[in-house]
Amino acid sequence: MYKKVALAIAFSPRMEALISETKRLVALFGSELILIHIGKRTDELEFLLQEMILKTGLDQSKTKLIWKEGKPVKMIIEACKEENADLLVAGALKHERLLTYYMGSVGRKIIRKAPCSVLTLIEPKVGSTLFDKIVLNGTELEITPHVIEVGINFSKQLHAEQVHILNEIKMYGLQMGTASEDSEEEASQTRRQLVQNEMHYVEEILKTIDQGDLKINIKVTGGRWAVELARFCEKIEADLLVVGDEQKLNFFDRIFPHDLEDLLSTLPCNLLIVKN
Repeated sequence: MYKKVALAIAFSPRMEALISETKRLVALFGSELILIHIGKRTDELEFLLQEMILKTGLDQSKTKLIWKEGKPVKMIIEACKEENADLLVAGALKHERLLTYYMGSVGRKIIRKAPCSVLTLIEPKVGSTLFDKIVLNGTELEITPHVIEVGINFSKQLHAEQVHILNEIKMYGLQMGTASEDSEEEASQTRRQLVQNEMHYVEEILKTIDQGDLKINIKVTGGRWAVELARFCEKIEADLLVVGDEQKLNFFDRIFPHDLEDLLSTLPCNLLIVKN
């Protein structure tokens, strides 16, 4: 799936865990690894990084180190473009008091401007995280067929036990479809038809994808997709949520919260953001 995986590293307590997690993915996908460090290159830091590479057992023949100085977001994006990275791995931050995770301003800018897909890990582990329960966003968007295909392939590669695809009934469609009904029975029939339509949308996409031995569950819900996805992930204790990003952050998104921005504010679990 990914020929080149990039990891932006800093000399923090989580560096070993992030490298270990990324090492596992690189091994699964047969990828090259690009380690990006933003900051002044010194003999001491280079020695510490080489020690970490040896400690984590990275294949040095398939690992490239890039040192850049400058603004972190600009330099990380620049490195990903120069190396034609397919996937960028990043860590999330934690609100200790609220016990929730979020992406700060630097993380959000990286996600928005990254030329490749981004995997955000909320609790990277040295022993590597198991991705047993994976949730895909099936909301009808232009990028959704690609999101589902990537999510299914990712799930197969990681041998996920459960894969859930969550689609939503458009609330305006539900309101319009039931506004003129004469009886509760007719309104219920309309709601059932809307649910079937959303199920059919996902089923048609799945027909074009090799699902292997995966167990896939399609669920239809109402409400804003970001909110419903977060709730569902929390309910089933999902390990990974897969969504798509096909829009540039515009002026109105900065004033009114964007669905993806909502997810980044309070991450329900690890997050894979797929880009075309």
